[in-house]
Amino acid sequence: MGEGRPQRRDGCSVTKRGFLLGKFMPPHAGHMALINAARALVDELTVLVCWLPDDPIAGELRLTWMRAICPDCRVVGQGAAVPQAPADSDDFWPVWRAIIAAAHPEPIDYLFAGEAYGAELARQVGGLFVPLGGRVLGLDHDPLSGLSASAVRADPSAHWPYLPAPVRAHYRRTICLHGAESTGKTTLAAQLAAETGALTVGEYGRSHCEAHRGPLTRDDLLLIGRAQQAMIAAASEWAGPLLLVDTDALMTAAWCEMLLGQRPGELMAAPKCDLYLLLEPDLPWVDDGTRFFSNPDERHRFAMIVEQVLVDAHVPFVRISGHGQARLTAARAAIGAMNG
Repeated sequence: MGEGRPQRRDGCSVTKRGFLLGKFMPPHAGHMALINAARALVDELTVLVCWLPDDPIAGELRLTWMRAICPDCRVVGQGAAVPQAPADSDDFWPVWRAIIAAAHPEPIDYLFAGEAYGAELARQVGGLFVPLGGRVLGLDHDPLSGLSASAVRADPSAHWPYLPAPVRAHYRRTICLHGAESTGKTTLAAQLAAETGALTVGEYGRSHCEAHRGPLTRDDLLLIGRAQQAMIAAASEWAGPLLLVDTDALMTAAWCEMLLGQRPGELMAAPKCDLYLLLEPDLPWVDDGTRFFSNPDERHRFAMIVEQVLVDAHVPFVRISGHGQARLTAARAAIGAMNG
């Protein structure tokens, strides 16, 4: 124990400080189990997030994630291009001693690690090596101890239960079904949800029109767009790797242009989905009591506006056509290509 360190408020013992490092690329439940166990053993824990410029996940993003999921730790970033193993350079240990001293200037009481490298690291920088986790005990077959960041990156969906919320948000893909009236958006959303188990966000505009019969004003349409985006954001918290959206604010922007001759910037600036399935107007028009444009010329004009909105928003989209199974197959292929 070092001398001169401050007493805890209860006066019983000196402050215990711990240190650990990792790439966290991405952070997963194995990392969090290590960090939470370490945090329980010390009064102060420093976590060093390390990265290189060409890493598959940007280091700054990982640093942001770790600060969000470890709010009671001191989380520091290290992104300089430095040796990664003792064999890389004779200066490996001097370089890393300096890095760790900058991140943790106080004496280290416990050096935490889930692998054997922690023993030598502790000898180099000080502190008692505390080998936490099942991996050091050879429990790599265990779902928690055997987690690897490379496996998560290769297939995030397969590891979804073991990912912290910010990492899930990074890997989640939101698919928007976009199209003019009577193009089968709701039917296709239900079919895709049944196949994938994904949550579906319904079309608020339909509910609004059923509840408030009458002409739609600009204020009505802005409310529809805002409500749709609010529903998407609320559902995202509970969604798995895939979230299906039956229209978003871009569709409301198309409605504004068709009905009022204007396209509000607020709707065009709303958060975007990862992929839009543009459903072609090649299905028979069906009057469900809330639809407007039975006239073929009007239907064609609306379909052109609907597509132009996607073009002007610079979002990725795939045209989906065909009837029945052909439509579903095309949508399935578009989603598969995005995930592949």
